Parts: sequence; C-alpha cells; structure tokens
Amino acid sequence: MTVTVLLFASYADVLGCESVEMSLPAGATAADALSRLRALPGGGALPPAPLLAVNLEYARAESPLQSGDELAVIPPVAGG
Repeated sequence: MTVTVLLFASYADVLGCESVEMSLPAGATAADALSRLRALPGGGALPPAPLLAVNLEYARAESPLQSGDELAVIPPVAGG
C-alpha cells in the first residue's frame, strides 16, 4: 500500500522535503511509517514520539494505516 507522509517546519527542513510517498506492507501502522522515515537521511533528528495525525485526525503510533492515507508528523508548536 502507498501512504503519503507530510512533514512540517523543522521536520521538513531536516529531511529536505515536505512530503514522502511511502510503500508499506498491508497492516502497517503509523509506527512502521515512522521507522521507515527515520531510516532516511536526516530522519534520526525526529523525536522518539512525535505528534501524529492520520487523515487530519490525531493518531497514535499504533494506529493502522490504509492505502491512500496521509500521515502528518507534527512538530511542537509554541506561541502566544
């Protein structure tokens, strides 16, 4: 199956792109996609447990993925 991983701000900077198309086996989870992402150049800069969203809804690492899903890896946000 194919999923799109969306990266923002500092995560996009360290990985050098704003999105990655990723082929994963059926039954893969968000954690599996993160593992694959960490294997890319710059991926080691991702925190151990980043905030995630699947198809615009917050998700956990163990959330299952389906073909065509969008997985967003969301950096910390501060402001006031």
